[in-house]
Amino acid sequence: MTDAAHAPGRDERMPPAVGDESPVETLERNWSELLQEFRVVQTGTQILTGFLLTLPFQARFGDLTAFQNALYLCLVVGSALATALALTPVSIHRVLFRHGAKAQIVTTANRLALVTLGVVSLVITGTVAFIFDVVLGDTAAVVAAVAALVTLAGLWVALPLSIRPRQHPPVS
Repeated sequence: MTDAAHAPGRDERMPPAVGDESPVETLERNWSELLQEFRVVQTGTQILTGFLLTLPFQARFGDLTAFQNALYLCLVVGSALATALALTPVSIHRVLFRHGAKAQIVTTANRLALVTLGVVSLVITGTVAFIFDVVLGDTAAVVAAVAALVTLAGLWVALPLSIRPRQHPPVS
């Protein structure tokens, strides 16, 4: 029995077959799963961006310190960047549609998903810091930001890594 991942003539850009799936079916499933994940991220980033964009119209916005203003503007840029990153796979798919580039699309979308999650985690952490700074002050902001970052790192990095199946060396 030959290993599908090392079969002669196998296109290295294609993932190995999984179960009864062909490599093309695996790519299609992976693409579909990525799109579902991006839908969740897009909704969250759009809501967060909308929230941030309403803040300047609040009465207390004029009372912000220079640091709070700078942090706010960084959050708006980060939120816009996260939204742009989450939408990029759609653009890539449209441009490369029917060009036989599904493997590259899926690989690039996967990388973009990871970068998007990193940017979103920074924007969430910064937003928590911003709100705690405005409401309770500097010390509370630092504590809340550290707690948010640790929580996100635990849920988005440590937890998935802890439940990831371990690779076993092939038996000779």
